[in-house]
Amino acid sequence: MVNWERKLLHTARGVFEIFIKGQGDPICVTHHYSEFNQTGDYFAESFTSANKVFLVNLREAGHSDKAKEPYQLSMLESIFDLEAIREKLGFSKWGFAGHSTGGMLGVIYGIYFSERLDFNVIVGAAAREYMTFSKNCIYNSDHPNFHRMQDLNEALKRSDLPSEKSKELKIERTKLSLFAPENYDQLFSLNINKGMSATRMNFFNRELQVYDVTRKLEFISTPTLIICGRHDVQCPLTYSIEMNEGIRNSKLFIFEKSNHYPFLEEAKRFNAVMDLFLKENQSLLN
Repeated sequence: MVNWERKLLHTARGVFEIFIKGQGDPICVTHHYSEFNQTGDYFAESFTSANKVFLVNLREAGHSDKAKEPYQLSMLESIFDLEAIREKLGFSKWGFAGHSTGGMLGVIYGIYFSERLDFNVIVGAAAREYMTFSKNCIYNSDHPNFHRMQDLNEALKRSDLPSEKSKELKIERTKLSLFAPENYDQLFSLNINKGMSATRMNFFNRELQVYDVTRKLEFISTPTLIICGRHDVQCPLTYSIEMNEGIRNSKLFIFEKSNHYPFLEEAKRFNAVMDLFLKENQSLLN
């Protein structure tokens, strides 16, 4: 597999590390606390056949600038940073795609900058805090795998964790969010390795407690594709249904044999849905 092209982009809001791959219309992909490198990302990889993908390390991730103030790690500030990146790259508009907390950033992006987005793809995400009121969420204390997931996340924040142990724990954590955990090796067979910014994740865990933009979903005007696995334990399906009801120009696709990774668990259907969405959106633009 071809590695991603790495660039350090100097913007009006600081320096950001980005990775580029693919041909076609531009699309931005990021995650709220992942640290990407030249091996790329499974979610981002799914767009490279039809789009030129810009995979972004946000502030405090990888070799992007550090935060000078804590508020710079917030979701809204992260969108301001993405806008600075778009402007520096010279695009009047681009697409956005986000999975999980990346999808939550997509919601914020759509609310405040729909006019700068050709389209928005939100996968396995939510427009509000998803733990407290959903026992189907693995981050709810009543979920049977709650304590193990908490232990894994805390362990993976450690900077002194040996690489082999880190890999072992990441695999266990991912399996908790698969419809068929026994398919892990088949689904995650590429040489893709990414890290996690503990600084960003710690801030996110606090901001999440007051996160609720459901009443602002009506401000999203860009064509929006919402995808969720029927069995998603991280951001349960009810939250994708809620987003679809609140966003006027959205379509929801439910993947019946997927948990949190429909782009891998049902890759053929995911690619087909994406191709149709992009073609429909392109015809509207033309």
